[in-house]
Order: sequence, then structure tokens, then C-alpha cells
Amino acid sequence: MRKDKVELLAPAGSFDSLQAAINAGADAIYFGVEQLNMRTRSSQSFHISDIKTVSAICRKQGLKAYITLNTVMYEYDMQLLKTVLKEVKKHKIDAVIAADFAVIDYCNQMEIPLHISTQANISNVESVRFFSRYADVMVLARELTLKQVADISSEIERKKIKGPSGKLVKLELFVHGALCMAISGKCYMSLHTQNAAANRGACVQNCRRPYTVTDTETGEQLEIDNEYIMSPKDLCTIDILDQLIDSGVDVLKIEGRTKGADYVQVVTKCYRAALDAVLDGTYTLEKAAALKKEMETVYNRGFWEGYYLGRKLGEWTAQPGSAATEKKIYIGKGSKYYPKISIGEFILESGSLRIGDTMMVTGPKCGMIKETISTLMVNGEPATEAVKGDKITLKFDTKVTPSDKLYKIVEAAHA
Repeated sequence: MRKDKVELLAPAGSFDSLQAAINAGADAIYFGVEQLNMRTRSSQSFHISDIKTVSAICRKQGLKAYITLNTVMYEYDMQLLKTVLKEVKKHKIDAVIAADFAVIDYCNQMEIPLHISTQANISNVESVRFFSRYADVMVLARELTLKQVADISSEIERKKIKGPSGKLVKLELFVHGALCMAISGKCYMSLHTQNAAANRGACVQNCRRPYTVTDTETGEQLEIDNEYIMSPKDLCTIDILDQLIDSGVDVLKIEGRTKGADYVQVVTKCYRAALDAVLDGTYTLEKAAALKKEMETVYNRGFWEGYYLGRKLGEWTAQPGSAATEKKIYIGKGSKYYPKISIGEFILESGSLRIGDTMMVTGPKCGMIKETISTLMVNGEPATEAVKGDKITLKFDTKVTPSDKLYKIVEAAHA
């Protein structure tokens, strides 16, 4: 049964991505700190000291903020866990996302709202009933079909399964982003081969490499469709979003805390547009196709709809790395900002930029800004091209900081 209000939840792996999610119209963001989240190795994880700032930014913008503490927890993690939870409580983070029972227990003792992570692999209503004594929101397993999701949603309504808040339990579902070869991301390959535990946020993603399959008895190599036999394409549900919402989910979750601000802003903006269209009755497959094409410009491994329509096997990538149709090339960084005239100054550290090029800026204040260069001031003079070492100025409504990065956007070679 379709809900009247559906929350759009975006990833934030950095302050750049946090601002990008705000720009794109997210209702909420989720982030991780220190080594206690599933993206410790690859994302620009926040620190404990950042919890206060993240909370303040989200409250000012009217967004909810959830913190992920969803790794396997060991005895030596307990002191850090308690320290983090004290900060979470102090700065009024809206909820903790977790699967480990130590985190669940501490959150309940401290009366901190809790969401059960997909790492718990919730796949039936009895699991929902069990966790409902602790949490108001359940992130369902990514391997479920929409029929199974709808059945769980209906049973929650029929049996009046309520969380600690006294309200009916809400269901959260991943709608976009990377998929793992293992069930709900519980993979041990990285630990086995590289001594880097995926379930501790340190996955080296060796499943994404090309492999050959050899018969150990004969030595013959088996014929397979491609070499990337353990690397699924990315989940993309934008062209079945109406069906997904009709299954009764309350929260749409975008994966991507390891991705850049450009990914977060483009993908969140597209799902914002699609979700609004579904809810106001203007959603069409043509609109979904146009939004999907826009999302192809940022990092992706190719798209498929996951297991939601009943597929038993995944679709695998045909190439290493990203299949994005556009490529961003780093060429410079922010230098100064002149607020009275809304001008940002950048220093080119490599390459060149000329009138007609598409440029992109990412930063903690601007999130992501992308536009075509129509005029160019180089070293204080009008020019048609800037090269390495030049200072350029551009019209900017948001503050430019030294941490801002300037990119030139070009067509990807494989596009």
C-alpha cells in the first residue's frame, strides 16, 4: 500500500557530499564516523568531532541526520562506541543505524532512536516483529522481491507491529547504488584474501577485478560471458519506482558514501524528481528514462533493477571501474572569494580551461556546481583560455574555499 509520505535518504561521506544532498532536495542524510561504519576504508569518514557540525547543518536545513554504526563490533570497540553514542545523544542525531546487538542495547539504554541496518538481513515479518522492540525503522534485505516487501508491509499494518515510538514500524529500501556479490553485503572474500575485513568497513573490493575460471582437474578454462564474474552492475530502480513505492516502503535509500559530491547531487536530484512525480501522479517511463540518462553521467558500473522483480541471478559489469558517460579531470583549487561581488577565484594546477568547456566545482559550501564557461577572466583580464598557473575568476553565489576542487568535464572514452 502506497504511503502518503516517503522519505528520500541520501549518503554523505564528506561535507561536500552533505551539501550536495541538501542542494538536491534530500529529506535526510546518513554518515559514518571513525572505524565503526561500513565505509571506513574508502570514504572520507567523519570524525567524532564532526558530529556536532553535521547535526547543526542538518537542523538548520530541516534535514534528519542518521549515523551508521553498522560494522561487526569487538570488545576493543566498546569504549569508542560509548564515546560516539554520548556525542550522538548530546547533539541530537535523529537515529543510529546498526545491526550489532551491543549497539542496539546501548541505544535502548540511552534512549537513542534506532534503525536496523540491512546487515541484519531482515527478510520476513517475524524478524520485523523481533526488532520492533528496539527500532522504529527496518532496512530490508536487498535480495527481496517487491512482492515480498509488499507482504511484509501488509503484515505490519494487519498485525499493528509498532516500534518504541508507539507508531507502526517503517520500512526502508535501497533504491540505487553499488551491490555486493554477497547477501546484504556480508562478504568475507576481502578478509580471506587480503586480511581486510569488509564487515569492518575495510573491503578492498577484489570482487571487482577480472577473473578466469579454470577446471582444476583438466586445467581448461571455462567459457564465461565476461571476466567480471563477481562484480554486479549498480542497482537502479528509477524506472520501477512507482512499483517500489506501491509496495509500501517508507524510506528510499541511496547508496554512495564512497562517492563524490557530483554523484550524490545528481543521483539524489533525479530520485527527488522521480519520487515527487510518483506522488503527484506525473510519473512516466519517459520521464524515468530521461532521469536515468542523467544519472549515467556520474559514477556507475552499469544499471539493473536488482532482485526486486524476481530475478535469481545478477547482471555483471563488463568493464573495470566506472561506466559513466562523463569524466571529470581535476585542474585546480579554490583560492579566494569576494562576497560583495559574488566572485570566486581559482588557481589552475594542471591542464587548461577555455570558453565553451564544461566545468564543475565541489566543496563544503557549494556541494556541486556544474556549468558551461561562457566568459572567462584570467589573471584579471578577459581571455578565451586559461592554462596551468593562471588565476581565473568565476561568478559564484556560494563561498569559495581553499578546499574547493575545480574539474573540467569531458566525454568518457568508452561513452
